[in-house]
Amino acid sequence: MVVLSQPLVENFSHIKTCKHNNTTSSDHTASIIPVIDLLAPDANTLIIKACQELGFFKVVNHDVPIDNITKLESEALKFFNMSQIEKDKAGPANPFGYGNKRIGSNGDVGWVEYLLFTTNPELTHNKSITIPGNSLLFLGLVKEYVSAMRNMLCMVLEKIAEGLKIEPKNVLSRMLRDEKSDSCFRLNHYPPCPELQLQALSSGRNLIGFGEHTDPQVISVVRSNNTSGLQISLRDGTWLSVPPDPYSFFINVGDSLQVMSNGRFRSVRHRVLADSLKSRVSMIYFGGPPLSEKIGPLSCLMEEPGEQILYNEFTWSEYKKSAYKTRLGDNRLSLFEKKYNNKPTLPSTDDNNMVGLILTHNLGKFHTT
Repeated sequence: MVVLSQPLVENFSHIKTCKHNNTTSSDHTASIIPVIDLLAPDANTLIIKACQELGFFKVVNHDVPIDNITKLESEALKFFNMSQIEKDKAGPANPFGYGNKRIGSNGDVGWVEYLLFTTNPELTHNKSITIPGNSLLFLGLVKEYVSAMRNMLCMVLEKIAEGLKIEPKNVLSRMLRDEKSDSCFRLNHYPPCPELQLQALSSGRNLIGFGEHTDPQVISVVRSNNTSGLQISLRDGTWLSVPPDPYSFFINVGDSLQVMSNGRFRSVRHRVLADSLKSRVSMIYFGGPPLSEKIGPLSCLMEEPGEQILYNEFTWSEYKKSAYKTRLGDNRLSLFEKKYNNKPTLPSTDDNNMVGLILTHNLGKFHTT
């Protein structure tokens, strides 16, 4: 049984809804979302293509123990099913810790409650988060899961480097492996609420669990239980529902990687819709660079004749400060685009691999999905 947080119900009027639109059917989804076997000999090529076309793909043969995943999900549900008084002991999120409804500090609201942890040892926020119950077990499972996600994403980033033929091989993965990597981990819980969902549907709208956004970090990986809700936006604006798969992982290209690829890769816009009957739990690891890391188009990729640099260089710290001043759906990446009198020359692409390049996206808060 899922225990609903009373404050969530009281403030429903502030939670956004969205109109129904052309959402692709589940039968068509399988042919759109790339499924990549990390052990396949052509994994590098397939990952590059997925990053260009969707900025989103599913990975299998990831070698992450299922036992750790199920244990962590079980402990997360124990926490989220506690009374509101008990859960509040782990908050308020500022930005780390327990939070509900409010996403960030600028008025964004969703049908969600969450736990957010930093992996940056220079920050002491985790030490001040009190998890009722067996805190040592919970935090131990989080640490084990984060380590597995970091290793998997580093493997993916090294395959990207190999696929792009850039050296050194760890040019991207080193940012996540750096001891000062500003990565974070988030557990999201979307409680079911039949009454409120019916109100939304009767008006021809969907109840928003987490509003549309892109992830600002380098790369992120999400896994959820067997409840649907995650959607990604295609180039034509159509929202594609992502079928849940509790045994696989879905990877998002982040805004920082879009910048480093000089627009070759797409930072995918995505959102989460609430379910009227079932609880959804998602686990997201956001792979971020150190705060002092300079983010800009990689010089080794700027060799195409006539190609212009699309973004001004910035540090990850500068980007975070800029993003925190804006709202979930704001186009934050546009603040760092270079301005040209003439339209810049885009990187050349293989027409079979890429329909077009997207230069700007709505950039969401740091810790979502």
